[in-house]
Amino acid sequence: MQVFLSLGSNLGDRRLTIKKAISGLNKTAGHVIKQSSIHETKPVGKTDQPMFLNCCVEIETDLPPLKLLAACQKIEKQLGRLKSEKDLGLPRTIDIDILFYGNETLDTPKLKIPHPRIKEREFVLKPLAEIKH
Repeated sequence: MQVFLSLGSNLGDRRLTIKKAISGLNKTAGHVIKQSSIHETKPVGKTDQPMFLNCCVEIETDLPPLKLLAACQKIEKQLGRLKSEKDLGLPRTIDIDILFYGNETLDTPKLKIPHPRIKEREFVLKPLAEIKH
């Protein structure tokens, strides 16, 4: 399945963390086909925090959506992400979001596909436009 993911980091060595996350995706989630350039962006919402580095990747995966989510969350945890329900908009070592999963739609408490806030996020739209055709 063709999947598009967004990656963002604003703590630690941001570029290295994104590189490690992409490597982790290649090893556990699927084959990375394309990667956008890395964009430095201002934080959205809670603005008193470090600048983000963001990029998007296209992967080919055999994992169903919820297993892909679990693989992404495992990579986040391995790279130092401490995740809670209350951390929306807070600084993070890495954030990996599933944007699109083929042409499928999904609306569960754990996962919504396509990602519900894509259109609001220029930090996702620019890198996504580089790789999505």
